[in-house]
Amino acid sequence: MYNPEKNTNTSITINTLTASDTGHTMHHNNAFSKDDEWIVFDGRNDDTKIGETSTIGIVNVRTGEEKIIYQTQNQTIYGPGVGAVSFSPTSDRVIFIHGLTNADSVKPYDMSRRIGVGIDIDSPLQAFHYDPRDVVAPYTPGSLRGGTHSHCWSADGRLISFTYNDEFVDPDLRTVGVMVPVDRPVVVEKNAANNDGEMYAAIVSDVIREPKWGSDEISKAFDECWVGATHTIAFQGHTRNERGELITEIYLVDIDEDLVKADAEAVGRQGERPHVPRGIQQRRLSRTGKGLSDLRHWLRSSADGKYIYALAKDDQQRNQIVQCSVETGEFQYISEFGFSIESPINISYQGGKITFIARNNVYIFDIAAKTLQQLTDHKDSELKIVGAPVFSRKGDKIAFNQFVRKDGQENVQIKLIEVE
Repeated sequence: MYNPEKNTNTSITINTLTASDTGHTMHHNNAFSKDDEWIVFDGRNDDTKIGETSTIGIVNVRTGEEKIIYQTQNQTIYGPGVGAVSFSPTSDRVIFIHGLTNADSVKPYDMSRRIGVGIDIDSPLQAFHYDPRDVVAPYTPGSLRGGTHSHCWSADGRLISFTYNDEFVDPDLRTVGVMVPVDRPVVVEKNAANNDGEMYAAIVSDVIREPKWGSDEISKAFDECWVGATHTIAFQGHTRNERGELITEIYLVDIDEDLVKADAEAVGRQGERPHVPRGIQQRRLSRTGKGLSDLRHWLRSSADGKYIYALAKDDQQRNQIVQCSVETGEFQYISEFGFSIESPINISYQGGKITFIARNNVYIFDIAAKTLQQLTDHKDSELKIVGAPVFSRKGDKIAFNQFVRKDGQENVQIKLIEVE
């Protein structure tokens, strides 16, 4: 077993970065700007309340200065709502979930009624749409008609992956999609539920309602990552083993921008979901029989793209870190902690360390040395750490969310661990 060290290392400092009386929820990826000067957040105190959240903000890592860079109009408990915001790795732009502006009590914010909206932090409050949305048949190629979520840039900042739920056909069948750049915005017919988009969107994973037992078919594609510096997406897929049990395995799909844009019919027709463009083909990577953990988490890639990291249960039903070779599919446990990991994991941009939450504390795991360090020293009874800790791009800082009590109120604040 790996015995965690208490936070006695004097080179580690922990500060509460934010101070305003509102929520400060970070997304699970790309929370730091490309120069590590800013951290982006949304105004949630509750991870489930995107539909009721109205603000996107940034905080300066050095000074603690907070700025609101976007605020919804006519916000109600039904929407539109914003959240889950992340920085581009190459520019001062962010992308976040935005519910539809016509949200109301009849059609509130929902997983099938949301889009990716962007802000250039040098032009606050001036929002633009990344993915086009078109609900009026015949549909415009490059558009979708449901909801995109958990957007994530490729390492070069060129492509954006997301998960997707269609509004009209099988809205419960989640799949994975991608946005690719185009020479000019995708323009769609004017409608209260429609919007133009700066990028071309398409679905890139096939899902069916009832996978054949023992096959590679999947009923859900979700919680993906980009593989190193490539344009390959790794994602989790629900499949059925030979006994008919639902398990989660790792799948891959290579993204060719030209193929994505070449198949205009992939947008689909009225009464059907969007199709995967011709020439784009998912493939199964892991074959464990047991599958990944059911704890919500996102796959993570090593910086060189050789390995995918995830969580899986050990024989004591504790969440451990597993490593899967992208070349061979070889799957192995690389941790054997005496406790269960309780959050999504994140890997440093340099690829050598993994951070996570367990027992209301933040930990850092060195992959090569197989050593574990406990970075905080909280008791289970203290105010909770929530979400997923995230690395700065240089790897010298880890930010995490924790409830802080002030004047009798509790708000999620951002805390910053600095390691010399």
